[in-house]
Amino acid sequence: MKVRVRRIQPKAVEIPISTEYIKLESFLKLADAAPSGGMAKTFIQNGDVLVNGEVCLMRGKKLRPGDSVTFDGCSFQVTQDKEVDN
Repeated sequence: MKVRVRRIQPKAVEIPISTEYIKLESFLKLADAAPSGGMAKTFIQNGDVLVNGEVCLMRGKKLRPGDSVTFDGCSFQVTQDKEVDN
């Protein structure tokens, strides 16, 4: 008897921003993925952070709504804060 295991992909946590963009280092702090800017910098420089599925080594990378960030097994989606007028 064969058993098929279905792996459920966890949905990305939506993190709204109220500006046009946010830098990757600041985003990790906003999402509570990194407790400090120094630790966020280290994670990014070590290649532990993916932006839109690719390793990103730029801590100043500008993230805009629609971008996705993966770190430590968690996925985050950058969204626009609904209360901001465009």
